Amino acid sequence: MVQTIQREVDQTSDYLEKKQLDERVIEALKTVPRHLFVPESQRDSAYQNRPLPIGYGQTISQPYIVAIMTDLIAPQAQHKALEIGTGSGYQAAVMSRLVEQVFSMEIVEPLGKLARERLQKLDYRNIEVAIEDGYHGWASEAPFDIIIVTAAASHIPPPLIEQLKPGGKMIIPVGSRFMTQQLLLVNKDRQNEVTVRQVLPVRFVPLINKSEL
Repeated sequence: MVQTIQREVDQTSDYLEKKQLDERVIEALKTVPRHLFVPESQRDSAYQNRPLPIGYGQTISQPYIVAIMTDLIAPQAQHKALEIGTGSGYQAAVMSRLVEQVFSMEIVEPLGKLARERLQKLDYRNIEVAIEDGYHGWASEAPFDIIIVTAAASHIPPPLIEQLKPGGKMIIPVGSRFMTQQLLLVNKDRQNEVTVRQVLPVRFVPLINKSEL
């Protein structure tokens, strides 16, 4: 799986503006057992480089996407991270190997409960899961050094920009289900100025809000 990811990174290096992943990210991918984060019916495909269904209309992202989204926000050991869209818990588990604390939000209650139980069972002790609408972020734990959004929003939610620490980075897919989505890298500098870089086209399930449940 890691070799496949590295080949794709090389092939998309012009988009990513880098030719290889941080070694810490590669090690994190090697140590998280992806097959334990997918339904049993999908385990034979767990290490293929493609998204897989996890129930309730949601998916676990392909490993390449998990890898580049993690790498582009440059996680550091002292960081506090926010994830919007826990899903099966896989992205949070990868991130937990790289930062001090992960706060992850999932709006689909059954998925959130399953992910919380799975992460506890697998002894990921620096991850906290909330079953809440992630559009509004996690104000009581803000600010965050890095934010990762794993579902496509129609726009960058203003609360997430507000909760991003000066000097922080956010990665988020933006666009609709039926149109081209773009992976955006958001940087907030020390003076709170925000810049956005379009990375590459992607396809994600939509970011759900409470009115859609």
